[in-house]
Amino acid sequence: MTSTRSVMADACRHHPWKVLALLLLVALVVLASLAPPQILRIIIDRHLAPGHREGLAILAVCYVAVVLLSAIMEAVKSALLAEGGQRMVTELRRKMGSKLFRLPLSSFTHHSPGEVASHFSNDAEQVNALFSNGLANLVIDLSKVIGIVVSIALFSPRLALLVLCFIPVIIVITRGFRRAMFRSQQANLQELSHVSSTLAETLAALPMIKSYAREPYMEAQYRKELSENFTTMDRVNSYDSVFSAIITILKSVVIALTVLLSAQSGWSLGITAGMLAASIDLVSDLFQPIDALGMEMEQIQKGRSGIAAIDRFLSLAEEPPKNEKLTLEDVLPSHSATLCFQHVSFRYPDGSEDVLTNMDLAIPAGEHVTFLGRTGVGKSTLFRLILGLMHPTQGEILLNGIDVFSIPTKWRRRIYGYVSQEFTPVEGSLTDQVSLGDPAISPEACARALAFVGLCDDGSSVDILSQGQKQLLSIARAIVCEPPILLLDEPTSAIDTQTERHLWEIMEKAGTGRTVLTITHRSSCLEKTDHIIRLGK
Repeated sequence: MTSTRSVMADACRHHPWKVLALLLLVALVVLASLAPPQILRIIIDRHLAPGHREGLAILAVCYVAVVLLSAIMEAVKSALLAEGGQRMVTELRRKMGSKLFRLPLSSFTHHSPGEVASHFSNDAEQVNALFSNGLANLVIDLSKVIGIVVSIALFSPRLALLVLCFIPVIIVITRGFRRAMFRSQQANLQELSHVSSTLAETLAALPMIKSYAREPYMEAQYRKELSENFTTMDRVNSYDSVFSAIITILKSVVIALTVLLSAQSGWSLGITAGMLAASIDLVSDLFQPIDALGMEMEQIQKGRSGIAAIDRFLSLAEEPPKNEKLTLEDVLPSHSATLCFQHVSFRYPDGSEDVLTNMDLAIPAGEHVTFLGRTGVGKSTLFRLILGLMHPTQGEILLNGIDVFSIPTKWRRRIYGYVSQEFTPVEGSLTDQVSLGDPAISPEACARALAFVGLCDDGSSVDILSQGQKQLLSIARAIVCEPPILLLDEPTSAIDTQTERHLWEIMEKAGTGRTVLTITHRSSCLEKTDHIIRLGK
């Protein structure tokens, strides 16, 4: 199973030289950070204290050169990490995109669009920050801490012992803050997902909100989500601020003790003035990476939360595999379609009752069948089952003796023509609206389908078409591949009576020689149907 960690491991395996270069740069950055205090010690002990001015200019140049070299290596390291992080996140989003299309439609009944979108945006960026800023900088700062303690020990073991006495205190504080920040960060990511979901749902329902003057209500809901998100983020920032303040106080205490002990003859540290200056510099440098560890820990906790969220998404149950060995000739040996429902029941994963219960039905090829029933009895669900978009909880639906759910998706459009209640446009011309970018559909086939419904591709924008014209375009999209089954899901529910009459004339003509299944509430549509089936009680 694909996971975030496997994607990160693959990225490292595919670019071994970049990984080695990064490791070398990390080592050089650590060594370069330890060099300035040593140069400072030499300047004080060998030149300033004895009064020797010779060679100070060279040492000053060396000091500046080391600092400059350290900055250059830091910039190269950051560039490598940023480039690697972007590659990793791009691959991760590609994996998630591929996963998205393998999920069953039933998965999205309890995973909102905002929640799913948050995995691709917020969670992926957290993983990127984990790789680019968190882990690498954590390794560098921990290496600096070890190098600084060793350098201080070379000056004075007693001073190194003093510094080491503070390390357990720092570890305890760090561990406590890490756990608290992780819990707070998880809560913040969850609230951020709620904010994204609320915003997406608001945008989708904006016409309805304005029509019913529910702006104050939706604004209150959005303010509530923002307030909860702010509270969780404020808690994370509070932990980070307190942690940094505690580290600063500890640094001041250690520096003060270093100065006091170096002046005491009874517990002398045995160091020179240059060593003292270098030690103070090293102690300051010691607490700088420890201070940075707080921010890096926060970033790592964010990254861990992002990884956990993405891994949960990648571990969602996928659709059962299709029978890729089936050809179109196997499914439609004579381009006719007979449907058979055998004890079909369906229940949504979070539902308590069956939407469809023990349904037995045979629809011969060429029949026109109309399904009636109140809202919520499962009419649209029935169409999704026929299309093979969802799998029955029990039983099976057979097309010419073959389970529709096992038919490869690449043949779906050659078998079914689906006209829904609303037309969903894509970018491009009317020809693009019909072909949907399928290279197997020729421009000539699109032109024939458009002409069949009385439209032509004259360069008009889809936005200027009427609702009736968009539904005509939806019919052209459904019949362009000449499928033997036509599914009509209340295609005239949002248009006027006159346009409805014209549309039904087109759909009746399109249904000639095909198996036609219709969902409708209009009594005018029942005159030319072979069978009427009522769903529900």
